[in-house]
Amino acid sequence: MPPVRWWQLVVPAVLSVAFSALAGWEWSDASRIQQERAAERAGLVIDSTRLREATDARAIITDSLTHLLGGRVSRDSAANLPYLVVSIADNRLWFRRGRTVLFETRVATGSGKFLEKQGATGEQWKFETPRGRLVVQRKDVDPAWVPPDWHFVEAAQTRGLALVRLTAGMQVPVPGGATIEVSGPNVVTKFPDGREVPFEAADGHEIRVGDSLIVPPFGTNQRRYAGVLGANRLYLGDGYGIHGTDVPSSIGRSVSHGCIRVRNEDIETLFRIVPVGTPVYVY
Repeated sequence: MPPVRWWQLVVPAVLSVAFSALAGWEWSDASRIQQERAAERAGLVIDSTRLREATDARAIITDSLTHLLGGRVSRDSAANLPYLVVSIADNRLWFRRGRTVLFETRVATGSGKFLEKQGATGEQWKFETPRGRLVVQRKDVDPAWVPPDWHFVEAAQTRGLALVRLTAGMQVPVPGGATIEVSGPNVVTKFPDGREVPFEAADGHEIRVGDSLIVPPFGTNQRRYAGVLGANRLYLGDGYGIHGTDVPSSIGRSVSHGCIRVRNEDIETLFRIVPVGTPVYVY
């Protein structure tokens, strides 16, 4: 039998302590990892792959413990205050007052995928839902989605198009002598006779000219997509929120770009019952 190394004892011990502290929370994936670690202890078999998995799990648990078990959840529960809990592993959301569950539903969370912009800048985005303690900063009615730059990078790469970033005063020529340019709050096609026709841009229907995809400037109507986020949004800051969706099939899956999606009927309920200032614990 090979000798027992220090990390074969420390890693399971750390996991054991973490899971003891998390009693009462819905940690199905974490429980599975704990069971796997127990089986490995019995056989004293931990290869390098398993060790990396255990280390990753320990990092996740430690991060979540720092935020979730810093006394804030306990104080909210003891004080009978309302708070939201979101499990990324289970793709579920609970609205609680003290220890009473007032509302529960399925959600969609970040996919964890990477997107890298091709070219000299090499910008990179990771689509994950932030863990820790957030707060409902405001409640929005009929929110419009203002797509970040990564949306156009992703759309261009999916369709094999080049990106053209439109700016004020810039003219992009199109066949027939017309140009695409910014006019007031709109991106328009301007014809030689002076007529201007605004584009009707939407998610999946971006402005395209030949082999190029146009990136509208912030502040234009073509950089605001209606209907994507449902009727309401609980805004959590830094561009993240809990909102509805125009893709109901995504609920229950890890497919978003970081926001927490719920069914449109669920966000209408949450909008009514969740006050501004409510803590949101994401783990």
